Amino acid sequence: QVQLVESSGDSVQAGGSLRLSCRASGYTYSMGWFRQAPGKEREGVASICTGSGSTSYADSVKGRFTISKDSAKNTVYLQMYNLKTEDTAMYYCAAHYLYCTVLSAAIFPYWGQGTQVTVSS
Repeated sequence: QVQLVESSGDSVQAGGSLRLSCRASGYTYSMGWFRQAPGKEREGVASICTGSGSTSYADSVKGRFTISKDSAKNTVYLQMYNLKTEDTAMYYCAAHYLYCTVLSAAIFPYWGQGTQVTVSS
C-alpha cells in the first residue's frame, strides 16, 4: 500500500505561479497529478515515470506546468506558471506501480487526499 501526502494548495491571482509537492511512502513506477473542478470529471494534468523521468502533459497545461521528481525524497512536484482561472480545481496526486506516462485516472490505484488550488482574476 502506498500513501501519498500532498502539500497544501493556495489561492493565487491569474498569471501567478504555485508549486505542489507529493511524497510517496512506498514504491511507485509512476506518479501523476489530476484535478477535478466542481461539476466536472477528474482529468489528468501531468505524469512522470519515477525511474526514467519521462513525462506526459495534458494539452491544456503544456508550456505552463512542469512535473519533476526528487527520487531521493520519493517526491514529485508540479510547478505551475501563468495560472488561469480555469486551473481552479482540487488537485490530486496519484501513483501507479506498473504503468507510466498515462493520464487516465481510472488506472491509478493510489491517491492522495487532494489539495485546493484557486485562481482568481
